[in-house]
This record gives sequence, C-alpha cells and structure tokens, in this order.
Amino acid sequence: MGLCACTRCGRVWPRTQSRCARCGRRLQSRHPMALQNVWAWWVLGLMFYLPANLYPMLITRTLSSEAENTIVGGALELARHGSYGIALVILLASVGIPVAKFVTIAALAFGVRHGSRMAPARRQQLHEVVEYIGRWSMIDVFVVAILSSLVQLGAVVAVRPGPASFYFALSVICTMFSAMAFDSRLIWDAEDEMPRTAPSLKDPVT
Repeated sequence: MGLCACTRCGRVWPRTQSRCARCGRRLQSRHPMALQNVWAWWVLGLMFYLPANLYPMLITRTLSSEAENTIVGGALELARHGSYGIALVILLASVGIPVAKFVTIAALAFGVRHGSRMAPARRQQLHEVVEYIGRWSMIDVFVVAILSSLVQLGAVVAVRPGPASFYFALSVICTMFSAMAFDSRLIWDAEDEMPRTAPSLKDPVT
C-alpha cells in the first residue's frame, strides 16, 4: 500500500516520507541490520549461558559444611531426595527451554538467509512461541532469590546465590533481546522473493 509505520509512535506515513512528522524518528520499513542484531544478541547470550552452567547457582552453608550446586547438579540432588517433579521443572526451565530458544532463533535466522523447508506460517508460530516463553526462563533465578531471602538462619543455615545466577539472568535477557530483534516479516519477504513456478524443461514442439 506504499505506507510505513513509525516504530516509535506508531503513526502511519507514506513510504516516500523520510521522517515521522509527529515524533521526528527516521522512517524505515525494514531494519537494514536486523539479522546482525539477532546474531549479536544470540552470541552474547550463548557466551553468558556457558558459565551459567559451569559456576554454582546456589551456595548452601551450614554449621559443618558448605555445598555449591550448579543448575544440573542441584536438579540431580533434588531427584536423589525424591523431589522428581521439582527437579524436572528446574531442568526444563533452566536447560530445556534456553537450549530450545538458542536452536529456534538460530534456525529462524538461517531460514531467512538460506531458505527453509518449513512453511512460513509455522516459522512465524515458532517465533511467537519463543517470544512468549522467554519470560519463563527466569524461573531458576526466581527460585534462588526466594530461597536466599527465606533461608537465612544466622550461623545455622544460610543460602545465597552463586555467580551462575548472574550469568544465567544475563543469558536470558540477551536471548529475549535476540528474539525481539528478529523481524518476522523477513520470513515472508524471503518467501515472496522465491520463484513461484519452476521453468519448464520440455523442448518446444516444432
């Protein structure tokens, strides 16, 4: 239709106009560095996710000992004590969902650049799912914060967050920004640029 919406105030203007007359922001239909921003946030999130799984997430100190548990180690410890449901939730929220987000965002970005066998509508749905579940990836950080505030019994028992909680929170934030930076309209742009019909290989009849 030859229209372009301002990304700041939402006012629609003709595409020939360079700036929004309402707020003064530069008008552009597609961000020229959209995929670069996606990959930048993706790589940064992956860099933070590695130490989040190597360093302890929770540090528990008692009168006689001090225990440090990583994300996976803490889930396995809960499973050994019979809390299989809680261990499964922690593994799903802290390992399953983040890894699935990394894989999905990378697949979407590759699909825009190099093509994909998956239907555009299905890729659009995947992007919406990644954006929706991004907020639930913080459940492990919330659990650590709640335990740290509740379990403080002086010299008897004390629970405090480990360095992994900081890296994990940064990783989740970066993956959320990566999903937000991905412009799903690029999926349909790439689909529209593909040839609709293949050229005929038959020789013309003479």
